[in-house]
Amino acid sequence: MAQLINKKANSLKRYLMVLVLSLFSLQGYANEAVPVAEDPELEKRLVNLAENLRCLVCQNESLAASRADFANDMRREIREQMRMNKSDDEIVEFLVARYGDFILFNPPFKSTTWFLWFGPFTLLLGGGAALVFYLRRRRIQINEKDQPLTESQRLQAESLIKEMNKDQNT
Repeated sequence: MAQLINKKANSLKRYLMVLVLSLFSLQGYANEAVPVAEDPELEKRLVNLAENLRCLVCQNESLAASRADFANDMRREIREQMRMNKSDDEIVEFLVARYGDFILFNPPFKSTTWFLWFGPFTLLLGGGAALVFYLRRRRIQINEKDQPLTESQRLQAESLIKEMNKDQNT
């Protein structure tokens, strides 16, 4: 029985060794990625422009870093625009006209984007004001509770304590 188990273990080891070696042998066929654009200057310009544009699918990734299909389509569109000798500003204007200011990582300061610029500060100031209001109100409540008991309140508390002690003793 033990001999059968050893044979199966040895055959499993051989099988795993062949599998691992075959996977490593495939690594020799790997090639360097071919650049998408034939012109390296165009590709460099594309990457510089795409770093400042937002992927509309991923939203927190730049267009250059995103691997979404939509991002690939947008990069292809930008390449076509660059091949038509359009400037970076013209390409950005085209994309903003098509997709809105949201495509820019740094939206311009105008009436439609004022909340993007001042919203975080407004929320911070509002939260700070609410915290100060809460702490002041709490301090007043604590100070009201610290006042000593009147004589009638003290006598009433003593009588309640005596009644509770009697009930516990019985």
